Amino acid sequence: MANQIDVLAKVLEQSAKLIEETVDEQLNKLQELDDDDMERLREKRLEALKKRQHQKQEWLSKGHGEYREVPSEKDFFTEVKDTEKVVCHFYRNSTFRCKILDKHLAILAKKHVETKFIKLNVEKAPFLTERLRIKIIPTLALVLDGKTKEYVVGFTDLGNTDEFSTEMLEWRLGCAAVINYSGSLMEPPTMTQRSGTKIRHVEKKTIRGKAYDSDSDSGDD
Repeated sequence: MANQIDVLAKVLEQSAKLIEETVDEQLNKLQELDDDDMERLREKRLEALKKRQHQKQEWLSKGHGEYREVPSEKDFFTEVKDTEKVVCHFYRNSTFRCKILDKHLAILAKKHVETKFIKLNVEKAPFLTERLRIKIIPTLALVLDGKTKEYVVGFTDLGNTDEFSTEMLEWRLGCAAVINYSGSLMEPPTMTQRSGTKIRHVEKKTIRGKAYDSDSDSGDD
């Protein structure tokens, strides 16, 4: 056991030394830069900032940055067309859990401008709801490049509780790569959630596909 500890200590020491040498090397390179080199670095950084700002403004002009309702099926297809990332909440006014999702989605829409967050009343979209075989309300359709990657059906993936956090939903959307998630995807952001949570992955199909696998139950979740 003592030998194993000694070996581990030696490995850690070597790793620390390697990291230190790498940092020293980077610092030396910075110190060797002249004024022209520093100016070029500043220009590159400024250019990158301008590019990100331009992209953000383009997203905002297309309806990103806010959680909006689309009035019809036709508008849904317009919103999804030429949009890389979309989260669509299929809801019904009489379903209480839809209002819970609304609160969290409104927060995430402002935080994740790279993604379009919309909602569609299933009673106004019978054709689309039937095509997607949406039977559990609420359901989130996670769309990438015009194709649904998967669904979040009810609150099963969110800890099986109405009290899930915004961070929990954010993590779930991150698992589907429908938002730019900066945290760890290895486990949910909280360990206090109810046990037994499993993520259901749905086969990828186009929005206009014929059939989607879903729960056989109908009604509210």
